[in-house]
Amino acid sequence: MDKVVDQKRTVQFLYPPIEPFDQQTLDVGDGHYVYVEQCGKPDGVPVVVLHGGPGGGCSPAMRRYFDPSHYRIILFDQRGCGRSSPHAEVMHNSTWHLVADIEQIRSALDIDRWMVFGGSWGATLALIYAQSHAHAVCHLILRGVFLGTQAELDWFYGGGAGQFWPEAWQRFSNLIPTDEHGDLIAAYSKRLFSGDVMLEACYARAWAGWENALASIESNGMSGDAPPQYARAFARLENHYFSNKLFLGPGQAILDNISKISDISGHIVQGRYDMICPPQTAWRVAQAWPKSQLKMVAKAGHALSDTPISAELVKIMDALRV
Repeated sequence: MDKVVDQKRTVQFLYPPIEPFDQQTLDVGDGHYVYVEQCGKPDGVPVVVLHGGPGGGCSPAMRRYFDPSHYRIILFDQRGCGRSSPHAEVMHNSTWHLVADIEQIRSALDIDRWMVFGGSWGATLALIYAQSHAHAVCHLILRGVFLGTQAELDWFYGGGAGQFWPEAWQRFSNLIPTDEHGDLIAAYSKRLFSGDVMLEACYARAWAGWENALASIESNGMSGDAPPQYARAFARLENHYFSNKLFLGPGQAILDNISKISDISGHIVQGRYDMICPPQTAWRVAQAWPKSQLKMVAKAGHALSDTPISAELVKIMDALRV
């Protein structure tokens, strides 16, 4: 088991692997079925984990940030990805569908209030869910904050991050004719929803590869090819959400509604060198949310698996056991 050194003590930064005590598929309507699992302590403090993407799916590693003798850990695959079905489906798949799904899961599991833990898109969804259902949230733990603003999309898909990773950006952008470079999200959308499965898979791997290449601070800019099934769901869902501006209409921007979580406490963990979700966003959220604590992690990028990020998240969850 890897360890990191804290100023006061040595801590394990990941708990040993554990198996779920409950697995089920929940019919959430609209022809969608969502995979839900629970592990840890059945009568413990409930914490729901919101994965990234949209379209990333949850993994067994996400169970390991929580003391299983204290927490009741709930993971689920959001609509269209992971073990949820139909796979890679974008119909009836929006931010507001997911918010409703989270509430349906809470009701089905007979949970009054819970902690909400999410990173990247998971942090976005956590904030929107908390603003919509503040009564159900006792604490937020966010990592690599993303608000879905046009400025953030322009940074990542308009060449901003590409200035730091020109070789990876060239691989991503060169698949698209130059005359379509003004809107790469729209250009990729045409190919990801072309109806030609082989073509969709090609562009899905490129879409996922661009993001994966920049995720970790240890990256050399090469990500390898993601499995086609995973890449197709990830790319189609992410592109679908970004094409629709996360389905946030007038008056629904996260910062405009931050007062709705003024009574909820929270922690924000942000990699100082996050190339996907630049630190300015986390800083703005922390400035607008008085009951939050921001930890800017040195020598860390965007990835949940970056060692300093993992260590900080486990440290926070351990401290919240009191």
